[in-house]
Amino acid sequence: MDRKILVVDDEAAIREWLAEAFETEGYAPYVAENGQEAMEIIQREDIYVVVLDLKLFGMNGIELCRKIRQSRPLAIIYAMTGWGALFEVEECREAGFDDYFTKPMDTEMILRAAADAFAKLERWRKKPFATAGQNRGGQR
Repeated sequence: MDRKILVVDDEAAIREWLAEAFETEGYAPYVAENGQEAMEIIQREDIYVVVLDLKLFGMNGIELCRKIRQSRPLAIIYAMTGWGALFEVEECREAGFDDYFTKPMDTEMILRAAADAFAKLERWRKKPFATAGQNRGGQR
């Protein structure tokens, strides 16, 4: 499985920091400055792990998460924000985020989240429910 990960943030320093951290761990990071750029990348690349800022110019992170969910229902999408008071955790869950991080973020924590996301995707792609009958000696 490709270890592509998309980072969406309007702050260049955050994009660069996360891209470098992910690349060091063997991931293939893609970066976007806004929602439109992020959707263009999602449409042309097979990316299923996304870390995005909630406060973006134009389309905010909540709207972007909903759009990504439409085209990538299995995506693991993490919210990050320095503006916790502007966005409620419940609204983030309803939009489809898998987790929520407040800035400044700990590098090890976000790398652990990425590793967990790829492990979850790998389990889902093995389709255990499709072979469940076969695992019991073919009995149904």
